[in-house]
Amino acid sequence: MTGQKTHNVVTAAFLVIGDEILSGRTKDKNIGFLADYLTSLGIDLKEVRIVPDEKPEIVAAVNSLRNRYGYVFTSGGIGPTHDDITAECIAEAFGVPLNLDSRAVAILETHYPPGQFTPARQRMARIPEGAELIENKVSKAPGFRICNVHVMAGVPSIMQAMMDAIAPTLKTGTKMLSETVAADMPESRIAERLAAIQDAHPHTLIGSYPRATDGKFTTQIVIRSRDEAILQAAVKDVAEAVAEIAG
Repeated sequence: MTGQKTHNVVTAAFLVIGDEILSGRTKDKNIGFLADYLTSLGIDLKEVRIVPDEKPEIVAAVNSLRNRYGYVFTSGGIGPTHDDITAECIAEAFGVPLNLDSRAVAILETHYPPGQFTPARQRMARIPEGAELIENKVSKAPGFRICNVHVMAGVPSIMQAMMDAIAPTLKTGTKMLSETVAADMPESRIAERLAAIQDAHPHTLIGSYPRATDGKFTTQIVIRSRDEAILQAAVKDVAEAVAEIAG
C-alpha cells in the first residue's frame, strides 16, 4: 500500500504514554521528531497529550482523539514489563480481545535464541484482535495499527523506525509552505499591522516570534499557507509593513 495524496487537510494527534515522561525521569524526544516528520508528509499534528500508565486515562484519551483526528499515533507502553499496559488499553478502547498474535509470536520466536522467548517477552506478542502489525527493524517486537490508531514503542530509535514503516500507508494532504520575514524591531511595534494582514489573508497563518540578543529586540515573522500564490501575497504585505515601520 502506498501513501495517497489528497487536497484535503489530514490531521493527527500524538498520545505519549508513560509515568516516566510525566515524572521527568525520561525526557521525551518523540514529540519534536513526529511534528517534523508529519509536517514533511503534509499531515497536520493538531494535538499532543501525555498521560500516565493508568488504564482509564489511556482508554479515554484514545477514544477522544481517534474520533477527532484523522490519525492517532501513540508511543510507549508496549514493552515486556508489568506496567506496559498500552496494548490492553487499546483493546479495551476498541472493545476487542487481546490475545497472543501468531504473526508476532513467529517474529519474536525467530528473533530470540531457543528458550529465551520468556513469558515476559511473550507480552510483546499480545495484539488486539483485528489489528495490523507495524514492522520494527530495530528490536523486532512489532507495533500495531487498529483503525486510525498507530501504536508504537517509546524508545526513540524504535519509534522512528516504526514511523518509516507506516509512512507509505498514510494519506497525506497538501504540504504547508512557509517563509520568514525578519523584522529589526520589537514584536509590539508591528503587532497591529500583522493582525490586519492576517485578517486580509484568511488562508494564511502568521506567527511572530520575538528574540532578544544583547538587549536588542527583534522579531521573526513566519507566514504559512498551502497555496504558493496566497503565501507570496501575504509575504509581500508583511515585508512592506516591516519596511514602512522601520523607515
